[in-house]
Amino acid sequence: MATPPLPPEIPDKFYFKIGEVGAITGLPTYVLRFWETEFKQIRPKRASSGQRLYRKKDVALILEIKHLLYDRKFTIQGAKQSLGGRQLPPPPPTLAEIREELKAIRKLLEKPL
Repeated sequence: MATPPLPPEIPDKFYFKIGEVGAITGLPTYVLRFWETEFKQIRPKRASSGQRLYRKKDVALILEIKHLLYDRKFTIQGAKQSLGGRQLPPPPPTLAEIREELKAIRKLLEKPL
């Protein structure tokens, strides 16, 4: 019985372009773009030029999805269910949201007792 191949080593970088992710994972870029629509956990940032910038955790998740779909023969729905318990935490509040909350706190503190 053959042992399964080891996952590829992910380089130690902060961001990867879609072509680099394709080379690391062995997937065409159109598959990566499709998986973005199917798996909400994959959320690459966008550069000002519109280029997708994947984080290391995105690449690791893509490798896990590839394993579920290609090696374990899950359907996309089955892979979603398998990953279902892993929802990403909500994004941190924006600077504008923090400012508004601080203004509301200041108003509360300025009220006379």
